[in-house]
Amino acid sequence: MYGAILGDIIGQPYEFGPYNIRTKDFPLFTKKPRFTDDSIMTIAICDGILKAGIDADEETMKISMIKSMHHWGHKYPRAGYGQKFYLWLAREDTKPYNSWGNGSAMRVSSVGWLFDTLERTRQVARWSAEISHNHPEGIKGAESTASIIWMARNGYSKTEIKSFVEKEFKYDLSRTCDEIRPGYFHTESCQETVPEAITAFLEGNDFEDVIRTAVSLGGDCDTLTCIAAGMAEAFYGVPKSLKEKCLEITTDDIHKILNKFDNAKKGKK
Repeated sequence: MYGAILGDIIGQPYEFGPYNIRTKDFPLFTKKPRFTDDSIMTIAICDGILKAGIDADEETMKISMIKSMHHWGHKYPRAGYGQKFYLWLAREDTKPYNSWGNGSAMRVSSVGWLFDTLERTRQVARWSAEISHNHPEGIKGAESTASIIWMARNGYSKTEIKSFVEKEFKYDLSRTCDEIRPGYFHTESCQETVPEAITAFLEGNDFEDVIRTAVSLGGDCDTLTCIAAGMAEAFYGVPKSLKEKCLEITTDDIHKILNKFDNAKKGKK
């Protein structure tokens, strides 16, 4: 999850309009770095899973995740949520609203770490999307992202990961980042964010390079970089200095969940 949070923090200043920089040459951290809804909901999903228990059934897991998302959303009400999701957080009625937004993919990174099998990883990722983003594209975005993280931490090569994603999720990964970059625009859909994030991960040479590549694409680049960096963490690990920076920028309540997450995944690859 550190990767996802760092991706959010680093991508955030470059998200809109003229701030989309289209280059890999930029300072990783601005003078006042901050996390957004991407980090808050990443923490919320992890917290919900851990409170429900790794082996919880669908109903128990979904209820726990919904409660956690509402708890964290109300705790950080100005984190930058999309309008429809903000209204979902404000309602007592917690029915999903058929969203294909990239929020389902941005928040799912912990799922790729907490479960022993790919089958269970995909199942819980699907549940984590369905509670709000129950459109097929929203579900696919979460499920593919968590699957890549699971495969990366279990030693699969990038070639194997790419082949799996193309076969299972039918994403077109044929374009390079240089081909994507010139015409890419701000979009908050899974179908126009997740393939680009995957491509940035596949092309990056190390953790930091994945982040720089993702930011350089522009678009909704805090979320795109959150997704790509979550994958990069599982494949490369996070440099100690960047992990320390993540903890410096985030808050004590977030640290408590990160510590619980670290303890929960001990013994897993």
